[in-house]
Amino acid sequence: MRSREAEEVTAFVRAAYPRLLRTAFLLCGDRGRAEDLVQTTLAKTVVAWSRLQGSEGVDHYVQRVLVNTYVSSRRRRSWWEQPIGRIAEGRARDDYGPVEQRDWLRRALDGLPARQRAAVVLRFYEDLSEQDAAHALGCSVGTVKSLSSRGLATLRKRWAEAGHEVHYA
Repeated sequence: MRSREAEEVTAFVRAAYPRLLRTAFLLCGDRGRAEDLVQTTLAKTVVAWSRLQGSEGVDHYVQRVLVNTYVSSRRRRSWWEQPIGRIAEGRARDDYGPVEQRDWLRRALDGLPARQRAAVVLRFYEDLSEQDAAHALGCSVGTVKSLSSRGLATLRKRWAEAGHEVHYA
């Protein structure tokens, strides 16, 4: 890799890392796994850098690689790694409702199938358009709408089951 190309890659990684880490954390719900997902995504991006150079699709490429890596890791995990339980996380008492709601939402996202979770995160956290989310997921706009709708319906149902009021915007 040439010196100038290495500088471009370094600048891209520094700029994109925080956003990718947030997205990866929302996808998998675990900081360590999120860091692994981002590292794998960036490694694949560096390998393809010369091919991507000059194109405006680097961000789209990186998002798609991140989502595909997450989804494929969930598929692989399902047959060879089965968690036997969840370690109780110590949680300090917090009187701030929005903090508890965000925590509840993060945990509820854990229960969604991988592609539904990815669609919900990309559409409503990353605020991507349906077209951009479809591009990142490698599917049609209709599939994004369907995945998002089913994911939101599940989250609303679980929210109501937890005794909270459902407010539709």
